[in-house]
Amino acid sequence: MKVSQAIESRRAIKAYDPRYHMSATEVEQLLALAMRSPTAFNIQNWRFVVVEDPALRQQIRAVSWDQAQVTDASILVVLTADLKAWEKDPQRYWKDAPQTVQDYLVPAIGQYYSGRDSVQRDEAMRSCGMAAMTLMLAAKEMGFDSCPMDGFDFDKVGKLINLPSDHTIAMFVVIGKKLQEANPRSGQLPMNEVVVRNKFS
Repeated sequence: MKVSQAIESRRAIKAYDPRYHMSATEVEQLLALAMRSPTAFNIQNWRFVVVEDPALRQQIRAVSWDQAQVTDASILVVLTADLKAWEKDPQRYWKDAPQTVQDYLVPAIGQYYSGRDSVQRDEAMRSCGMAAMTLMLAAKEMGFDSCPMDGFDFDKVGKLINLPSDHTIAMFVVIGKKLQEANPRSGQLPMNEVVVRNKFS
């Protein structure tokens, strides 16, 4: 499947076959592709919490407006980010780069993020958003369906997954085999309303 086909055919699916289970190999392939998603300064700050325990998924569903896809999809991925990834042994992000590149970029990481909490959080959301889209498009190419989600109690989910204090949750992505098609697209805005040429008028 071409990327353009995956983009055109991907929809947010709500109803999944709870009897279908993705293989460990398929899940690993999806996660490996998601780890190719870009991050600023290559800090790779996303953390993919793959919730496999059925009891835990039921608990998460209970604080997610009882949305069935939380338990019925093959996998539930809680996309989180390490807000302090930038300061945790940052030279490892550039260990295979030429020394001149390391000498420039590794100090720049600290200069950019240090003391800038809002920037750290903004980067976390950008990184997780790109990773989520990579997951969903890769899933579509592999013959699966997906749904991005933010309809849940972030604090309660954080407690359920033992979220470290220096991490944040961005969203869920569920992936599996759909039981029914998505509803028809409900109202695409025209290009001339969403594309701005050069600057706002």
